[in-house]
Amino acid sequence: MSEQALSNQSGVSSKEEMENALGSHDVATDQFLTFIMANEEYGVDILSVQEIRGWEAATTIPNSPDFVKGVMNLRGTIVPIIDLRLRFGLEHVEYGPMTVVIVLKVNTPTGDKIIGIVVDAVSDVYSLTNEEMRLPPDMGDQVNTAFIKGLADVQGKMVILLNIDELLDLQEIPDAEVLRNIVRD
Repeated sequence: MSEQALSNQSGVSSKEEMENALGSHDVATDQFLTFIMANEEYGVDILSVQEIRGWEAATTIPNSPDFVKGVMNLRGTIVPIIDLRLRFGLEHVEYGPMTVVIVLKVNTPTGDKIIGIVVDAVSDVYSLTNEEMRLPPDMGDQVNTAFIKGLADVQGKMVILLNIDELLDLQEIPDAEVLRNIVRD
């Protein structure tokens, strides 16, 4: 809708009055796609999400860590699939109809990589301001919280916001070219 049309409809005339009528646009918000694992809700920056797919069997990669379920061919791109439950040291559960793979673009020192994470179910999308996010608590040297971007109280429940670039130790995940060669052989 044009500013003129908005001005005519709302009865405000200046740009400042229109912004006040619509609400301030100065508050920066980030959107997070949230998902469930072990009855806890986690979130990742929605800008890193490429797609969400139902679970389908992956091609197993020999000698890979337990949390690497294998690879999938997504429209010509070989994508490593990580079971986030196993990566977090949670109990493995059988995959069911709600199990999904969230395909993410992860920033690495060597460039962007596409990786899929297996989670129990997708939950929601939340828009959060910096004021609504809290830093993770200091757990001492015994617990690595580098992969936690923050915590947020959303509708009375705690959501753990993940820094996906820190979460996945990409040294342990085979490079896409290596995966392509393994899949071809």
